[in-house]
Amino acid sequence: MLKTTASLALAFAAMALSPAAEAQTPLTTERIVAGVGSLTDIQWAPGDPSTRFFTVQRQGTIRIVENGVASSTPFLNISSIVQSGGEQGLLGLAFHPNYENNGRFFVNYTTNGGATRVSEFNVTANPDVASSTVVNTIAAINQDFGNHNGGCIQFGPDGKLYVGMGDGGSGNDPNGRAQNGNSLLGKMLRYDVDIAAPFIPADNPFVGTPSVRDEIWLIGLRNPWRFSFDSATGDMYIADVGQNAREEVDFIPAGAGGLNLGWRCLEGNRCTGLSGCSCSDAALVDPILEYNQNFANGGFSITGGYVYRGSAIPDLNGAYFYADYVTSNIWSLEYNGTSVQNVTRREDELDPAVGTLSQISTFGQDPDGELYIGTLNGQIFQIVPEAPPCGGTNYCQAVPSNLNGVAAMMGSGGTAEIGQNNFSLFTSGVPSSQFGLYFYGPAQQQAPSGQGNLCVNGAGGVPLVRLPDILQADIFGSVFYPLDLTDPLFVSGPAPITAGSTWNFQFWFRDVDLAGAPSWNYSDGLSVLFCP
Repeated sequence: MLKTTASLALAFAAMALSPAAEAQTPLTTERIVAGVGSLTDIQWAPGDPSTRFFTVQRQGTIRIVENGVASSTPFLNISSIVQSGGEQGLLGLAFHPNYENNGRFFVNYTTNGGATRVSEFNVTANPDVASSTVVNTIAAINQDFGNHNGGCIQFGPDGKLYVGMGDGGSGNDPNGRAQNGNSLLGKMLRYDVDIAAPFIPADNPFVGTPSVRDEIWLIGLRNPWRFSFDSATGDMYIADVGQNAREEVDFIPAGAGGLNLGWRCLEGNRCTGLSGCSCSDAALVDPILEYNQNFANGGFSITGGYVYRGSAIPDLNGAYFYADYVTSNIWSLEYNGTSVQNVTRREDELDPAVGTLSQISTFGQDPDGELYIGTLNGQIFQIVPEAPPCGGTNYCQAVPSNLNGVAAMMGSGGTAEIGQNNFSLFTSGVPSSQFGLYFYGPAQQQAPSGQGNLCVNGAGGVPLVRLPDILQADIFGSVFYPLDLTDPLFVSGPAPITAGSTWNFQFWFRDVDLAGAPSWNYSDGLSVLFCP
């Protein structure tokens, strides 16, 4: 996850980005919680609502956040057996797919001796508290150095537990672990926690191969700090932290075990010149995306996320999100199985109104498929559609009056903030001294009527509303009307103006037809979104 100062000193050319997707919903982030420091993972237990989730702290605790409030009592506290700091600590959490019934969950942590452990724990009769007693040790793996521990664990769509292991640390994999089939370092491992130890599924790709450990699912990883499965397709996305030049995203089709991702011969698509494999080996799987190590357009330590499968932002369906821990750059991409499309920089639009998106250490995905971003300093943000700015927008064609040859146009004064209560309507271009009325409703239209167009109407059982006062244009053809948003008066309706509601306004005024007989004309329409 974290890179050394020596690594940061090396920067390469800027990453070339594909054209951004067109007409996407503007995004932002909302801070859900703060104060859950040294955050390394965010997970939801099966059966829980999106408003209740679990936060993993590097020092060895897990806390529940419910409705934006972090629990004061940890769900799990194993800090006494966790060695934390830098890239070590409590690093990953995965709930058994049948957690609702069996209460089993699994964590990845660094022991006091610096080794990696993947252990099973159980929840108690209190759903907010787990037992700190280890039930099973799924994996016990010694580390060469104090970095490149991996740490992410996830249950796949096949119900098996996947464990991402770094290459053991230092730089350039000095002990050649990633390409050594007899080492579990630098690998993706796969376990069946529902069978007896050593928990190895019979269909693991290297079972029976003497030169490769049976636990291994993928070979050739450097430091897969975060990986995830697409909840719709089962495909795996791995964000693998680079050495001195490239950061990469790897794509593994659902069920495709036994692949070699190339480290330490390849860093991204770059041949390192290090031994252990051949850069020209056709069996090595290239990443679907890489970015250069630099501050402007890239970064130095990739943090992988999830493929968006929520309903709040439909045009993001299928977009994979990822970020960089050092530069705080955030991207999304779309992969169709052949090519990457719509690589889009996101950090500017995701910049929250409250809090700071920096030191991005993890992502989360709730049961509804919505996405969250977590930072090492303990803040969690949800990616949400940005609300359009409050205020008015004109629409509908206004027809010039036969009395003055001018089209009447709507406008507004003050603000559309309910709390300010200083909103007013005005109309210009009305024939001098003529009388008229303001109407508003939920629907827009452009229907010929009288000498102009009706622009507002009722809809869905909500009527067209008439405001009470009969108004007279001044000598300049202008009409002003302050509207009390806290207690509006209605001649018909009512239809309360509330925060978040959009209403369409129009002024109807006296005119004459071409023969000079009394008639009506209308201003254009004004659509107003009201804010708190």
